[in-house]
This record gives sequence, C-alpha cells and structure tokens, in this order.
Amino acid sequence: MQTQLEPRAHPPLETAAAGAGVLLDDVSRTHRDRHGNAVAALREVSLRAAPGELLAVVGPSGCGKTTMLELICRLQDPDGGTVRSDPAALMPQHDLLLPWLTAIDNAALALRIARRPREQARERARALFAELGLAGFEAARPHELSGGMRQRVAFVRTLLSGKPVLCLDEPFGALDAITRAEMHGWLTRALQREPRTVVLVTHDVEEAVLLADRVAVLSPRPGRVVAQLDIELPRPRARTEPAVTELRERALIALGMGSSA
Repeated sequence: MQTQLEPRAHPPLETAAAGAGVLLDDVSRTHRDRHGNAVAALREVSLRAAPGELLAVVGPSGCGKTTMLELICRLQDPDGGTVRSDPAALMPQHDLLLPWLTAIDNAALALRIARRPREQARERARALFAELGLAGFEAARPHELSGGMRQRVAFVRTLLSGKPVLCLDEPFGALDAITRAEMHGWLTRALQREPRTVVLVTHDVEEAVLLADRVAVLSPRPGRVVAQLDIELPRPRARTEPAVTELRERALIALGMGSSA
C-alpha cells in the first residue's frame, strides 16, 4: 500500500535539497478545446517519484505529459484522484529568458522575486555559472548565447527557485545531437551537486534511459501508465551499452514501436 506524501513547509530558497517526493494517485484530467469539446488528457494515472529520484516520463505527443507536470506544480487541478508533492518548479520547453536582462539576472530572477538583494542574488547565480560552464557570460544577453547555454541559464533559474521538486518539460528537445549529449552530462553533474527530485518529460526514449532512475511509459491520449522500467545502471551511461539498448527496446515495445511490437 502506497503512503501519500503530505506537503511540507517550503525550505529556504537556495538550500532546498533532496527529501521531497511526488505522488499521483488515480489522477484524471480533462480539458476543453477552443470549440468547447471535452478532451481527456490523463486517465487514472498513478505514479510516484521517490525522494531524490529522477523519473522520466515518455509517451506520444498529446498524451498529457505536460498536463502532468502542471498538475504537480499546482498550475492545474485534477478532475479526479490525488496529487501530492512538495513545492515544485516548472522548466517549460522553451527557456523563456527575458531579452532585456543579462544572463546572470535571468538566472537570479527567482531570488529577486523573493526580494533578495540584487548583488546577493547575482552572487548565488554566479557560483552556479562557474560550476556549469557559464563563467564569462554573466553579462551576455539571451540572443548572444547558444541554445545549450540558454538552457543552462534557464536551469539555474529553476534550481535557484529553491523548490525541492523540479519538473522539466522537454528541456533538450530543441538542441542538436552533440549539444544534447553535452547537456545530458551537465544535468547529471548538476543534480549530483544540487540534489532534487526530478520529473523529466521527453519524447526521446534513449534520453530517458540515459538520465533516469525510472522510466514511466504513457499510452496515447488519454494518457495512462502502460509500463514502468527501473534503470539500475551506474552513471554515466553510454548509449552503446547493451543494457541501455535493451531497456530502450523494452520502452519502445511498450509504446508499440519496438521490433517485437
């Protein structure tokens, strides 16, 4: 029998760490389209991200993955079932950096909204810039940064929100293959330095296997959980490892796309 996680007091912004968790219990959600028609996004979804776990969610377009993240972040309410989560921050598909702010001020935005002094907020962001390969670009505007650098700035902004749960919506979907591989390594190292509970949405099954502790596979809309795979492999992982290839194939089969489908 699963134990529901009760919301806890929000820890100080820059000191939140692993110790949170996420539980969706029999969750359903239906939207209305622009014509007023009911569109079922999720139906009877039960999932848990354990404290400090990286849970990847894969599934076809339109199966309710983004809706799930918004439910966890309390941007929507379920029509049925229960969502339990400590405070969560959403990193959307696009970086949404403010073009009139420098990279360092974009990264420090959550701290400034929390009324931290400007220099204190910048100093906290600056420490992460050095760790994440952004040193020297603090004064750059978003249009002067590469796609991978913009995503790192957006992730620093999400991390500095201090929320113990991070919801990442296709964070690397727009990047080229080389940059994406670099970002995979960077994300793994960043979470080792700043542990959080993470729910990562992706269309890339291989990406899910390379990054996650567990992969949940959703069906076409309305999204239901059709498989969960435990990824008990040491990090870093290589896409050519036989175990990675096997797990990727199992996920593809669950999606109806594998060689045995």
